[in-house]
Amino acid sequence: MASSQQRGFTLTIFLPDGVPDGLRIVEKSNWTGRGVVCPRPVFPQAKSRNDFDRAGVYVLAGPSSETGLPEIYIGEGDPIRPRLESHFSKRDFWTTAIFFTSKDENPNKAHVQYLEARLIQLAAEAKRCELKNGNAPQPPSLSEADVAEVEGFLDEVLLCFPVIGLSVFEKPSQPQHKVTQLKISSKSVLALGYESIQGFVVTKGSEAVIDEMPSIRGFVSQLRKAMLANGILQNRGQKLIFSQDYEFNSPSTAAEFVLGRSANGRTAWLAASGHTLKELQETAQSRPVK
Repeated sequence: MASSQQRGFTLTIFLPDGVPDGLRIVEKSNWTGRGVVCPRPVFPQAKSRNDFDRAGVYVLAGPSSETGLPEIYIGEGDPIRPRLESHFSKRDFWTTAIFFTSKDENPNKAHVQYLEARLIQLAAEAKRCELKNGNAPQPPSLSEADVAEVEGFLDEVLLCFPVIGLSVFEKPSQPQHKVTQLKISSKSVLALGYESIQGFVVTKGSEAVIDEMPSIRGFVSQLRKAMLANGILQNRGQKLIFSQDYEFNSPSTAAEFVLGRSANGRTAWLAASGHTLKELQETAQSRPVK
């Protein structure tokens, strides 16, 4: 999603069953769209709701035991229900189904096919999940007006996904405020990055060691292998190079990834001044609020 300016919005999450981790209905201010977050165990009862009778685009999400990245399958249905019923019986990996439809007559079949193609494209480019779709469909031919309308719908959907716990469709965006560049310089590698809202971003061109030490956590080791396979990391013989910015879930995971061993990101990442990330955070916390 491309947006030149961040804007505030209200997201309403309704719990029909009164259970926080049960079925959730998501609505956004000034938008006709409607999202449904359906945990797999409640699907047999929830599928009778009218929301499942509409055309929509859906994402099946499940954890990955190998890389720590979520496993994702993206599809569309008109209506949604029979497609999810098929996945319920045939696909075992997913634990949650998330779908978006509309409270009016849009989107139609062509619109949701377009949304499906665009979400697959975005997930493939971001490389923040294991995408289980076997192919990447081409968007259907739509009029210029329809494309503008559906792209607007997609913008709203992309705003909702991170709020409901799924951040797999966007590459790290340029920070909206000034950030302190941090670095790790060790073992003949140099990595640069900055702290982000969701964790820590290691920037394009940063280096990582090739050899791993026994102290590296299993999921970090597997993530390194996965990122080599999908091209985010490139093997340059003596070191690994990031081909794009990549956002990790914490400074420590980012540091461990770069160094190939256990690491505390709060002390491993250093500013140009020599201060650690931990020291910068403590200084910021001690400043009086104006």
